[in-house]
Amino acid sequence: MAPTIASIDTSRDFPAETTVVIIGGGIIGLTAALTLAERGVPVVVLDKGRLAGEQSSRNLGWIRKTSRHGEDVPLALAADRLWAGMAERTGSDVGYRPSGIMFLSRTPEQLALHESWLKSVSNLSLDSRLLTARDIDAQVPGGRGQWAGGIFTPSDGYAEPTLASSAIAKTAMARGAVIIEHCAVRNLVRTGGRVSGVVTERGEIRCDQVLLAGGMWSRRFLGNIGISLPTLPLILSVLRTGPMKGPTDSAVGGPDFSFRKHRDGGFIVTQRGALDAPLTLDHLLVGSKYLSALRSQWGLMRISLGKHFWRDLALSRRWKHGRSPFERVRTMDPPINERLNNDALRNLSAAWPVFENATVEQSWAGMIDITPDSNPIIAPVPGVPGLTLATGFSGHGFGTSPAAGQLAADLVMNETPIIDPAPYRFGRF
Repeated sequence: MAPTIASIDTSRDFPAETTVVIIGGGIIGLTAALTLAERGVPVVVLDKGRLAGEQSSRNLGWIRKTSRHGEDVPLALAADRLWAGMAERTGSDVGYRPSGIMFLSRTPEQLALHESWLKSVSNLSLDSRLLTARDIDAQVPGGRGQWAGGIFTPSDGYAEPTLASSAIAKTAMARGAVIIEHCAVRNLVRTGGRVSGVVTERGEIRCDQVLLAGGMWSRRFLGNIGISLPTLPLILSVLRTGPMKGPTDSAVGGPDFSFRKHRDGGFIVTQRGALDAPLTLDHLLVGSKYLSALRSQWGLMRISLGKHFWRDLALSRRWKHGRSPFERVRTMDPPINERLNNDALRNLSAAWPVFENATVEQSWAGMIDITPDSNPIIAPVPGVPGLTLATGFSGHGFGTSPAAGQLAADLVMNETPIIDPAPYRFGRF
């Protein structure tokens, strides 16, 4: 069962024109819409299903700089500042808690990876520090794991995915944004080669700019206009325990589990050492770009050929202005891998016995769009003037979303970007 999203009343009007259309009502599209609305730019957000109905509400809620690529850290630092002001900005508690994130290492080899990362970002003045086994026992008491050490970033934290997108959307509408659910965008309208509008299932909207923030659906949308976007799917299974006394308010990631406090007093838990990787036709089309990542992450992948392959194959890859695949699948709701969830809770209980008596109140799964280097694409689309892309966040878009959405808005309106966008250019693959 998917997490319950804080409900809001979205727009009923269907405008004939606007300045910017955003395709996708996940948290990236919504933060971009809020930024534009605050600047007085007319903007319409269109979602094929419910706002944040897919990965934006199904992720772990972590907000971290730790273990990000060095070139991706400036975006995370900018996001930290924006998360800190999000409650005041939206007038709502989005569950933001800068209570720190800790990663644990069982072996010296695992610890060496954290040491190497820390050296690689030494010029960025982060508050990350290495931990000894004694430090871990002091910060997260009651454990019986045998740790070689770890790394801790006190300024990292988390927020609640089921609250954040709704609060951002509500504030964007109060600032003038129009947000429409259950309205799939079928195609672009172009005049003289430049984007001049979108075709939706309810009719056309004229506009000057389009921001495509469609998550895992962005590849299919671009493919329909002859542009190959290299993203592939992964599935993360998650569980939430009932309220209980836990060992820490910090988020903790071990080699084969992770946990963080939930606002209701329970914990969000996942098997950090395993992800489901359902094969699709796209693996044949763009899989060669992932060979380096596959070699380094092979042990994490649970590769399978099953129902998802055939369901994906049945969805159209080319269409004009008729019914699109986005109307056939309003919400991607992948199957939960309960075996991985059970593994996660068992591994966590072995490390901290307090979790042995935890009750599972809810479980769900979400589908993540992964790029070859695990960094997003936030950039204009070459050859399509007026189209900008913000997608491929590879499972960590929620954490950087306030800054990523603002960066996308900056690029759409040709304003000074919040950070250097070069690491996120479209053509790097």
